Amino acid sequence: MTTQTEKLTSEFDLIARHFTRPAANAVLGVGDDAALIDVSNGMDLAVSTDTMVSGTHFFPDVDPENLGHKSLAVNLSDMAAMGAMPYWATLALTLPSVDHDWLAAFAKGFFDLAEEFNVSLIGGDTTRGPLAMTVTIMGEVPAGAALRRGGAKAGHDIWVSGSVGDAALAVAHRHGKVVLAEADYREAVMRLYEPTPRVALGQALRGLATSAIDISDGLLADIHHICRLSNVGAKVELPLIPVSAIGRKHIGLKEGLTAIVAGGDDYELCFTAASNSRESIAELAEILGVPLTRIGTVSRGKGVSLVDAGGKAVALDGYGFDHFAAS
Repeated sequence: MTTQTEKLTSEFDLIARHFTRPAANAVLGVGDDAALIDVSNGMDLAVSTDTMVSGTHFFPDVDPENLGHKSLAVNLSDMAAMGAMPYWATLALTLPSVDHDWLAAFAKGFFDLAEEFNVSLIGGDTTRGPLAMTVTIMGEVPAGAALRRGGAKAGHDIWVSGSVGDAALAVAHRHGKVVLAEADYREAVMRLYEPTPRVALGQALRGLATSAIDISDGLLADIHHICRLSNVGAKVELPLIPVSAIGRKHIGLKEGLTAIVAGGDDYELCFTAASNSRESIAELAEILGVPLTRIGTVSRGKGVSLVDAGGKAVALDGYGFDHFAAS
């Protein structure tokens, strides 16, 4: 007997049932050959695309509602890193089969977050194949005011929002590299699948941060991205890196430390700022209710070093995630 979830549904019926919503921020949204958007005068258009693939970016048993949230959250985080206001998104879904219960839960996670940030889904595509999703997000930022990776200078402070490491510890637990208590794993895996995009922080940092990036590949790897484009180096002080109570239990072990500083999936903001901005950044943290921690210093030269309380270099196996690194 063929069940409802096994019945084939046309692409257009699937889109109409789960992903057609009014596009409040667009001239024309889902349903035509292309969407139409009206960009405000004096604003630059910020655009970012991320793809998530089952088995690479998420475990196959992930709750679809959580997956819907994350698929948009990682793109909102890119907007935050640029200091942009997000407005429009497209979604391309590759599905192994049509499961309406799964799609309804995925759409709920996606649209709940979209409504929170006033983002309209304005188009996309669906096709059959291994489970994957690609989101393109667009937003606006005042002309010339976008945060970039290339503005760090020697002597600037390095800052990070929130705490880092929980998401990577959840992944490391699943791979058997660390062992988390059951309650700790439940909390850490929610950091993996329901990150909080720091959109308001990114906008508030315009004119204050000299460079910025969201932490997706890993704290040290993403600092390295800033350094490479800024033609500088960096020293990160291990005792200053903000970690949760879960992270504190595991940072003393090699596998735990590697996950925390190189594992990625934090989607916090890392940024640099002149040392005379410390008071302003502290005030900003209080206003937004977001912890902001100074973790190191931009230096002359090249490379990123991690040092302990005595200033001694801490050795690691790698900086962070790379899709195409040799296995």
